[in-house]
Amino acid sequence: MKKLLASTILAAGLYAMAGSAQAAECGEVSIAEMNWASAGVAAHVDKFILENGYGCTVTLVTGDTMPTFTSMNEKAQPDMAPELWVNAVRTPLDAAIKEGRLIEAAPLLSEGGVEGWWIPKFIADANPDIKTVQDALKHPELFPAPEDPSKAAIYNCPSGWNCQVSSANLYKALGAEKLGFELIDTGSAAGLDGSISNAVEKKAGWLGYYWAPTAILGKYEMTRLSFGVEHSKADWDACTAVPDCPDPKVNSYPTSDVYTVVTKAFAEKAGVAMDYVKTRKWDNGTVNKVLAWMDENQGTNEDAAKHFLENYPDMWTKWVAPDVAEKVKAAL
Repeated sequence: MKKLLASTILAAGLYAMAGSAQAAECGEVSIAEMNWASAGVAAHVDKFILENGYGCTVTLVTGDTMPTFTSMNEKAQPDMAPELWVNAVRTPLDAAIKEGRLIEAAPLLSEGGVEGWWIPKFIADANPDIKTVQDALKHPELFPAPEDPSKAAIYNCPSGWNCQVSSANLYKALGAEKLGFELIDTGSAAGLDGSISNAVEKKAGWLGYYWAPTAILGKYEMTRLSFGVEHSKADWDACTAVPDCPDPKVNSYPTSDVYTVVTKAFAEKAGVAMDYVKTRKWDNGTVNKVLAWMDENQGTNEDAAKHFLENYPDMWTKWVAPDVAEKVKAAL
């Protein structure tokens, strides 16, 4: 019995020592806090879990897709980009992975980043024949233009964004002008958001470009319409995404791959934390709801991260070992 007790005490001591060693091994970690909401919240979720669950010392650094990727690729800093939309850097990222500088972990957005043309769900429910964009264009009366309700409207992506070009080309390819639709320039992300809010609050029709995950789609129920064709990358690269393409064809938006990317150095120094990074992912619906809460409560990225950890334990506790989950819960 004494031998059994001694063995148990020794095992417990070794386990505690192992945990301390793992925390020490994790050391200092730098994480990119990208300048859009979903990525910023993800960075703070990672910071909280890595610090409180794994004993890492985490520093957040301001980031954006191209500057962050370039810095990680060339300088191995920061250690981690939680939400990298990799389509924008696919070729150099593949090279960096092949050469061992960077590692692609789990797809943070399990469904990928989604773009398309949307209508309010109450319009879709009331008009079950509308399944595609082409179906919607048969009903100009449902989507009144803001300045002249006798005309119909399609709301474009904000000025200067790549999606403004693709939406304009799709508008042309669909022959929407001949069907009585104007293409509305919303000017900014705030203008686009405002057009949706205004329409939905008034129970009016709305048709236009949007993407997920976002706060607006967490606040308002919207339905994404099909373009009735598969995505053609060749057509997209040659025309759909090219300004003033003379003869655009109907195309579907690509689904954007959104992964967590880490440096080789992080994987080597924070091995136990890599198990978490390889597992952790969330769906767009959850992110939409968290971002909607953040918007309604004027919360920060950190506030939204804690809201997620406090309200979605069934999701995030599957990303970590039970003992790590308990440490994180105790710190909330």
